[in-house]
Amino acid sequence: MESQPLREVEKLALKKLKIYQDSVIRYLLRSILASMFIGFGVIVAFKTGGYFYHIHSPVTYPMAAFTFGAAIILIAYGGGDLFTGNTFYFTYAALRKKMIWWDVIKLWTLSYLGNILGAMTFAFLIFTTGLFSDLEVNAFLLNVVEKKMHAPTSELFFRGILCNWLVCLAFFIPMSIKGDGAKLFVMILFVFCFFISGYEHSIANMCTFAIALVLNHPGTISFEGVVHNLIPVTIGNLIGGSLLMGFMYYYVNKPFLHMEDSE
Repeated sequence: MESQPLREVEKLALKKLKIYQDSVIRYLLRSILASMFIGFGVIVAFKTGGYFYHIHSPVTYPMAAFTFGAAIILIAYGGGDLFTGNTFYFTYAALRKKMIWWDVIKLWTLSYLGNILGAMTFAFLIFTTGLFSDLEVNAFLLNVVEKKMHAPTSELFFRGILCNWLVCLAFFIPMSIKGDGAKLFVMILFVFCFFISGYEHSIANMCTFAIALVLNHPGTISFEGVVHNLIPVTIGNLIGGSLLMGFMYYYVNKPFLHMEDSE
């Protein structure tokens, strides 16, 4: 039974709510930090994958997927407030009547806005480094971005659902595991699964798109392409986190949780 890790989810949601109530600016800054941490993962993944991309190696995506795990470690241990995880945490807390839905909507909106600002800031910092100015270095990143911006809307939507279902599990499952080593292994494994499967994560996409747009990119990569991708992916992420995680775990554990509450 998942009652103990669900208690942790509840506590985490209430902690985030308290941060927001104490200072909107601090909550926003934590959201900015979260997407910048994702940005570090994006850079590591595409720099690593790029080395294999140019020799047409079959391990290009597996190596990129493995190194992207750095992002989830930074968020889990470095702090930060990610919209995608919040879809799970706040939905569950609201269903448990520990939060009101109006606060849930405000916190979702603010974390999403902060994640956008963080992605833009990180992209600017990467641009100033010149690390992606060489076409041989950024070719892999631009190739992936172009495909994401031209995928069918319905496919992006369902990829978004599956992605955040898996990503939320990457944070949830380790809550019942003892030992940092085991937790890190599980987190990296789940992130590897989402990346290698080709699912769509709205915040990771924000960071990747922002970096691509500040580089010398082809006309097939545009702001219109960003919108085309992020709208269905964000809605899919919201459904994956709130319905398949928040509501599902609340519903299947409801009898046990009510029993514990009455004790």
